[in-house]
Amino acid sequence: MSNIREVAQAAGVSVATVSRALTNPEKVSEESLKKVHDAIQAVGYRPNLLARNFRAAKSFAIVVLVPDITNPFFSQVIQAIEDRAQQKGYAVLLGDTRETSKREQDYVNRVETRLADGVIQLRPHSMSSGRERIPWVNACGCEDTPGPSIRVDNAGATKTIVDYMISLGHKRIGVISGLKENPHTIDRLRGYKMALEAAGIPFEKELVIEGDFTMWSGQNAATQFFALSKMPTAICCMNDEMALGAIQTIKGRGLRVPEDISVTGFDDITYSKYWDPGLTTMAQPAEEIGKLAMDTLLRVIEGEDLSTSEIVLPTELIIRKSTCRPR
Repeated sequence: MSNIREVAQAAGVSVATVSRALTNPEKVSEESLKKVHDAIQAVGYRPNLLARNFRAAKSFAIVVLVPDITNPFFSQVIQAIEDRAQQKGYAVLLGDTRETSKREQDYVNRVETRLADGVIQLRPHSMSSGRERIPWVNACGCEDTPGPSIRVDNAGATKTIVDYMISLGHKRIGVISGLKENPHTIDRLRGYKMALEAAGIPFEKELVIEGDFTMWSGQNAATQFFALSKMPTAICCMNDEMALGAIQTIKGRGLRVPEDISVTGFDDITYSKYWDPGLTTMAQPAEEIGKLAMDTLLRVIEGEDLSTSEIVLPTELIIRKSTCRPR
């Protein structure tokens, strides 16, 4: 059976470097980590992980709390977290909380009992309990989310989308929102109102239809616009899944997108560019969010006080064929 000295020789590094890569990977350069990992595979070395974890008083695992594991945007963030975690020698445990505090607490208990070293929260809320006792980071926060937090400016990004629609000549702009109490919904609705106010367009409550960030809710919400005495010429959806569902409903009613109704989304999930028509949307940097979340959590695990830390990442308006000037 191969040993650590053979790994060091194959990697062209010292035995001490191999040992650090296995026990404290955050203290080893990316280049050296790759050499060690490649050498481990080449020589077939199998480190005693239980002994390593015992010596380091760590599990070398983290928990990611995701409110909806089927959401494509969260999948992109999770993939980036896993890539970074693997580079740092950590395993990732996924907890699909389904927006419930009880399921969330079950996973938090794993950290409190040392089955994991920390938590990355993808729900835009503070954890229900335990946040004072365990390392944690919120990776999809909003304004006023307790830190450490990685987020985008949801209000500002939504204002940019609506500003763009107004610049095309749209004045009656509907919204398919997320659940009313969701912090993302609150911030994005504020951005919508800011854009209307800046353009001198009155806010009409009937033009805001509540969804729940799923494609089905977008389909259902879009049908409610057809019951209005006057249809909007554009619909801004608070995520891409709802926008794609709304497009299906609009086309199913015999109308054209964007010639009859323009539609926008938020996130820029992979499906958005391949839909018919391609979706105009606000791109969030999912990969950067995931990597920064993992890097920040490792710093917290090592004892840094980042309780007031907040990183606000830029977004980008992606213009495709689902929007045009009103006809």
